[in-house]
Amino acid sequence: MHVNGKVALVTGGAQGIGRAFVQALLGKGAKVALLDRNSEAGQESKAALDEQFEAQRTVFIQCDVTDEEQLKDAFKKVIEHFGRLDIVVNNAGVNNEKDWESTIQTNLTSVIRGTYLGLEYMRKGNGGNGGVIINISSLAGLMPAAFQPVYCATKHGVIGFTRSIAPINNC
Repeated sequence: MHVNGKVALVTGGAQGIGRAFVQALLGKGAKVALLDRNSEAGQESKAALDEQFEAQRTVFIQCDVTDEEQLKDAFKKVIEHFGRLDIVVNNAGVNNEKDWESTIQTNLTSVIRGTYLGLEYMRKGNGGNGGVIINISSLAGLMPAAFQPVYCATKHGVIGFTRSIAPINNC
């Protein structure tokens, strides 16, 4: 995929798989907004990436994806900062069976919300340029893991949602 000059938003972008996505996108010439609820990790990631890539190609936005207003504001900030949005990577995720409601909010609800926000901002009829949305799931969404029913259910939900929406919502 050609991403040179494109603008990407990556949730959970300060660590783990999200951070790897950010680095890969930057390595291919994209500009990237890292969203993460962990301010310290986000600032450290931004600083490390600034040493490797041009500082103006990244922005860190502290955002708890379970908070609808914070997520909406983060999307607006990306548009204000970079002037466009081309790629959304809904990556933020947790695995906490004891706090199952938070797991559902983070792993499934925020993916749905992030997808709809991405469609809104990237839709050509709304002034966007089209784009790509990548929703991260897990093998646990295909093959349930013992003692992790909520995590598995959320990841299965991401797969089902993504499969259902993909054919009808071309940007």
